[in-house]
Amino acid sequence: MPVAEVNGQKINYADNEADGPAVLWSHGFLMDHTMFDAQVAELGGDYRCIRWDERGFGDTPATAPFTYWDSAADAMALLDHLGIESAVLAGMSQGGFLSLRAALDSPDRVKGLVLIDSEPGVDPPETLEGYKGMVGHWLSDEPLGEVGEFVAGLILGEPTLNAEWIAKWEQRRDSQMEFAAGALLDRDDITDRIGELAMPILSVHGEEDQSITIDKADALQAAVPNGRGVVRVAGAAHAPNMTHADQVNAAIRTFLEEVA
Repeated sequence: MPVAEVNGQKINYADNEADGPAVLWSHGFLMDHTMFDAQVAELGGDYRCIRWDERGFGDTPATAPFTYWDSAADAMALLDHLGIESAVLAGMSQGGFLSLRAALDSPDRVKGLVLIDSEPGVDPPETLEGYKGMVGHWLSDEPLGEVGEFVAGLILGEPTLNAEWIAKWEQRRDSQMEFAAGALLDRDDITDRIGELAMPILSVHGEEDQSITIDKADALQAAVPNGRGVVRVAGAAHAPNMTHADQVNAAIRTFLEEVA
């Protein structure tokens, strides 16, 4: 796969090089660009779909501490590398964190936002403590075991996908997790700034998401001037684009037809 050398980083990415409007897909914590395979399969004939591995995940290294503002700059630099002036940004969870920041930094370059189970706020202290324990276990020599099963259940909640991603995680456990976790655990709260975002914004959210509950999506839509509502995915956890791809793809296609 191609690599873009930007911002002192070597960013692994995939580009279908289609002729249509550009969509930049940004994955969630612990995931990689392949989590959007179903979206590219459905939408790639009409849209230029760029996916990338964010710092510390997939084949993109994280060699020093960073923030989601740095990741937002990576996203824009990747578009520059590809000669793309503007795009719709679609991000799941932490992919939404960085996409919101990219939109704040470069509003003229963002045609619209698709936020999949994401939010502008931060986690409560008790949740942060749980994440710290998970990261500590991830960095240990112990098998992921019940921790891996629990995390996969939170994100996916589908047995076949759970097993597939746990196997990936077991192969990719290394010290880069510390830097990636720092970005997640220490992120700033940008809730008071989202009213600045004038571009169309669609939220897609699993009704059973326990990591970021759906009321966070409702609150975001109420706070932005051009919100397009919340697509509520019944029975879905934190990654509805993977577990309920048909419904999510249809909603995203409708949004892209309107704004891209």
